[in-house]
Amino acid sequence: MRIAALSLVSALALTVAAPALAQQTINIGHLADYSGGTSDVGQPYGQGVQDTIAWINKNGGVNGKTINSDFNEYGYQVPRALAAFKKWTSGSDKVVAIQGWGTADTEALVALVTKEQIPYYSGSYSATLTDPTGKGGPKSERAAPYNFFYGPSYSDAARAMVQWAADDWKAKGGQGKPKWVHMGANHPYPNSPKAAAEAYAKELGFEVLEPITFALTPGDYTAQCLTLKQAGANYAYLGNTAGSNISVLKACEAAGVKVQFLGNVWGMGEEAMKAAGTAANGVVFPVRTAVTWEGSAPGLATFKDISKQSDPSGNAYRSVHYMTAVCTVLYMKEAMDWADKNGGVTGPKIAEGMYQKKDWVPKGTEGVCNPSTWTATDHRPTMTVDLYRSVVSGPTDAPLADLVKSGTIKLEKVATINLPRKSELLGW
Repeated sequence: MRIAALSLVSALALTVAAPALAQQTINIGHLADYSGGTSDVGQPYGQGVQDTIAWINKNGGVNGKTINSDFNEYGYQVPRALAAFKKWTSGSDKVVAIQGWGTADTEALVALVTKEQIPYYSGSYSATLTDPTGKGGPKSERAAPYNFFYGPSYSDAARAMVQWAADDWKAKGGQGKPKWVHMGANHPYPNSPKAAAEAYAKELGFEVLEPITFALTPGDYTAQCLTLKQAGANYAYLGNTAGSNISVLKACEAAGVKVQFLGNVWGMGEEAMKAAGTAANGVVFPVRTAVTWEGSAPGLATFKDISKQSDPSGNAYRSVHYMTAVCTVLYMKEAMDWADKNGGVTGPKIAEGMYQKKDWVPKGTEGVCNPSTWTATDHRPTMTVDLYRSVVSGPTDAPLADLVKSGTIKLEKVATINLPRKSELLGW
């Protein structure tokens, strides 16, 4: 009888302890592309997500709770993203947040994310994700109350580059109408800002040329470069990720094309500069952090510590894409901190946590993560766009860290464009 009683007490103790233990873990999903069409930038971004989660857990987690991240490498394939989401939203291990990736899959999941009330932090900055109520501008496509990202939307970044191009044309003494052309795959991601940029270009007096299509994968794009040359374009927006953009830049350099290339946030970066060599020299593109890896800011110490999670030596050079991932995860973490103290770490509470601060910079990232604000009626985190020019001054066959250290590869800031927060442009 005594043994049986003790067994019963032990069983009851375990039963009581089980929920308590479960509450010490926070389940999230992590969708990454390490093998598909955007793997060139997906890998450094995904590594940044993984390293930041490991660093958070190493440093006390979310008020003592560990983040349990389920990594899914989906190869940039929408059906695989949908399957991952189904897994993450069924059973007892349901996730409370997701670190997502691409535009096609993020947009395909908006309705499901909303239904399940799961904050979705994407690597896609499509403007269609910025209207939480669905009552924004006249061209807003949907309500996306659980979609968040860090940095300017694709559309706002493209508008900033149109503005810069207009100023650049005047500064160079350009005569007549400058010519603007959109280049990229016929795919939701490069198409996302196309109409917004073209409309703004027309408003500022550009002649908008017929778009030039090239695939998301590397290839021979000599024909596209010859079309670009024949059209007499002055400013060409590259809508794809760096991998295929590198092919275009090299082909156009070989064809003697003289045009000012403008890249989207995923269209250029330090790794791409090394791969493209001098063909990447002069490309202007948005950078989402206030400094790059070799910059100077108090918060860089945190980033260097996070980097050691996968590079204990501390010697790795981290690109602008890795750094953006760190900021993104730390915003999620601080929203979770707030949720934990205000009712529990649930999807709705995490989303509410995203609205608690204005001009918000995560603790320990001062001078690196740019101030951001999300509200219940506007998920555009910033209307400020920092534009940089890629500078490649010699052969790039050395390791990236050495190329940056020697100055062969560097990023030069050319402008900060402050766009007005027009309500009629919300969601577009």
